[in-house]
Amino acid sequence: MPLAVCVLGLSVFALGTSEFMITGLLPGMAADLDVGIPEAGLLISAFAIGMVVGAPLLAIATLRVPRRATLMALLVVFGLSHVVGALGSGYALLFATRVVSAVACAGFWAVAAATAVALVPVERRGRALAILVGGLTVANIAGVPAGTFLGQHAGWRAAFWAVTALTVIALIGVFALVPETQNGEGRTDVATELRLYRGGRFWLALGVIALAQAMIFATFSYLAPLLTEVAGLPESWVPGVLSLFGLGALIGITAGGRLADARPFAALYGGLAIALVALILLALSGPATPLAIIAVFLFGVAGFGVNPALNVRAFAVAGNAPTLVGASTTAAFNVGNTVGPWLGGESIDAGLGYPSVAWVSVGLGVATVVALTFAAGVQRTDDTRLLREPVTQ
Repeated sequence: MPLAVCVLGLSVFALGTSEFMITGLLPGMAADLDVGIPEAGLLISAFAIGMVVGAPLLAIATLRVPRRATLMALLVVFGLSHVVGALGSGYALLFATRVVSAVACAGFWAVAAATAVALVPVERRGRALAILVGGLTVANIAGVPAGTFLGQHAGWRAAFWAVTALTVIALIGVFALVPETQNGEGRTDVATELRLYRGGRFWLALGVIALAQAMIFATFSYLAPLLTEVAGLPESWVPGVLSLFGLGALIGITAGGRLADARPFAALYGGLAIALVALILLALSGPATPLAIIAVFLFGVAGFGVNPALNVRAFAVAGNAPTLVGASTTAAFNVGNTVGPWLGGESIDAGLGYPSVAWVSVGLGVATVVALTFAAGVQRTDDTRLLREPVTQ
């Protein structure tokens, strides 16, 4: 695997740490900025919205700019937004910096995915994309807990400065080790890339991504209260179990990346099946704490194990639109990140209890399987039609 792909994974680690560490910093940020927890929580929503909107817009805006230059510029914007956020004193300014950093993050994801795919042969795309997503997984295992710990002991601004330092390291790595490539090798224009959205198969691929991601986050967002209030886990154990989930996710990403290159549909069906079993176990475990812990680990393995295959499928059906496909998948993943927790929260607010979020995820998982099966049927139909078409000279 080219070292440049690993550098991009390191960069994603920095970006992912910033994206998710806010959850653990909310109490301190709310107190320091003199706002309520719900208002502080909107900083998370602001980042998600910036990711969804920013990915395709920046992908189009930078289409004719060399990829390494784009990656470096986005890292500079991302780092500066954290500097401004750390130095600022008002909620409104911090909110604005979160939106700006999210847009830069989304653009980086899109261009990094296109760059990683361009640097490896087609048969190794899954492993290259797995390294990118692996950066996000490691961020959840190490970066987010470290950022939260730093924020709790030195203030949330210290965590922002730490992310800035990580971003500077990533910037140096991209400058030194990522080769300069032109989007589309100099041949792709906006019109060519926009043809991507005419294909129904691509929209199906995005729908499967959003559903699968919603399945994960409908439960993951509420794992802590589910484990303490239902499974009877001591609160002090929660970080360890969440790290176990992250370890499972890392294992899943690694194995899924290899399987996705050879048999993407098998990787998707297998991962979804294991995820559904884990979710059902989690929903039914009750006070059986060991069973709940095992289910959380399996959920991490399977839930993130499908990620490389989801990306590979999108790139496979996209054709000659490498930049916009990366942007579109980024947006689709973040739609799932937004919709999943909302649906899980609705089930809790309806008085159905914390186990209901696992059942919500089961429903989303079944919907994912249905959508995937439909997508596979469409692909078989298209392949059969192409085989039957006469070859013209």
